[in-house]
Amino acid sequence: MKKLLTLALSLALTATVGVASANTKLTVGASPTPHAEILEAAKPILAEKGIDLEIVYFDDYVQPNLQLEAGDLDANYFQHIPYLENFNAENGTHLVSAGAVHYEPMGLYVNPANESRALGLLEFNGLIKLDTEAGQTATVLDIAENPHKFDFVEVEAAQVPRTLADVDLGVINSNYALQAGVDVVGTPIAYESTEVAYPNIIAVREGDDREELKTLVEVLQSDEIVNFINETYKGAVVPTK
Repeated sequence: MKKLLTLALSLALTATVGVASANTKLTVGASPTPHAEILEAAKPILAEKGIDLEIVYFDDYVQPNLQLEAGDLDANYFQHIPYLENFNAENGTHLVSAGAVHYEPMGLYVNPANESRALGLLEFNGLIKLDTEAGQTATVLDIAENPHKFDFVEVEAAQVPRTLADVDLGVINSNYALQAGVDVVGTPIAYESTEVAYPNIIAVREGDDREELKTLVEVLQSDEIVNFINETYKGAVVPTK
């Protein structure tokens, strides 16, 4: 009887271990704000669906794509499609969008990977006019009318919050503004419309159509995550739904 009981306990323990290890693991690279924060909110929802999410933090826009291409990541979450397409063209990578999650509208703050977007925001608010043929590659050289005689200083996006004390206006990606904090950048006097903003996506390797990746996108587009984004970022980050 004792041996039978021991065997039964052993089988039960084996079954429990088997269930615990049955979840699929997904490793996703992300920028700290807001991408990794959104992924953290999605973790328990994914766990209920049998997916263990591991988030790898990146502070640059190169390594998450290189590591995804190399197979060290299952997906990444930090970029919009124009950036991804340009990265593929320049680096020979084969990455595609599995789905869009949110917009990060640029804000116009008082006191150039995205230079054309910044100029477009100024044009939308009637501060400048751009050459109609400039399109998504506009630079300061494409400014056709500058009635307020602005002097433009081009700096890396992450550095813009630090320059606000020395300029009259700054155009900042909302993720960098969130990282800098309201004490540094204040509140924007205008936001880029989501009609022209580029949605941030989940990027995967071309041809990788695993069900767990589809589930990841579905969860990030779910009502629970939409509500989290709206309540947490108050318009600085906007769900695509």
